[in-house]
Amino acid sequence: MPRGSDRLLQPRQAIKAWRILPWALGLIAAGSIAAGSATPAAESSGNSTASSTIQPSNNRQKGLAQHLKLKGAVVYGAWWCPHCNHQKELFGVEAIELLPYVECDKDDAGRQRCQDSQVRGYPTWELNGERRLGVLSLEELEIWSGYNTGSSSSR
Repeated sequence: MPRGSDRLLQPRQAIKAWRILPWALGLIAAGSIAAGSATPAAESSGNSTASSTIQPSNNRQKGLAQHLKLKGAVVYGAWWCPHCNHQKELFGVEAIELLPYVECDKDDAGRQRCQDSQVRGYPTWELNGERRLGVLSLEELEIWSGYNTGSSSSR
């Protein structure tokens, strides 16, 4: 009757198993990427990123998005970036459509624009020649852009 240790891989077999591990992980990653590239129709068209998890925009969110657009602000992001999606959630559904958003990874034109702008991370905000990297709160964007909501009760 074989003992438990007899059922373990012999050293030569263990080495072979470790050699195929990178290949197996590569196949798993490739499958995940391929599965993730099938985006819903609402997300794959233009700037529309509305989803059931994003709430409707309030007046403050819409006003700030309009203000940022008027000031010439631009936000660069990627459809697969969780931080970009969080940034969009802070604005709500309607305000997302008002944001000056550049998608960096859906088509060649967007990739080229982001490359020309030397975008190194997502989201990247640009305003008045200054850049800020990462998710910015509505308050941070209001202060940075000089937006005045008119009352503190809307916060």
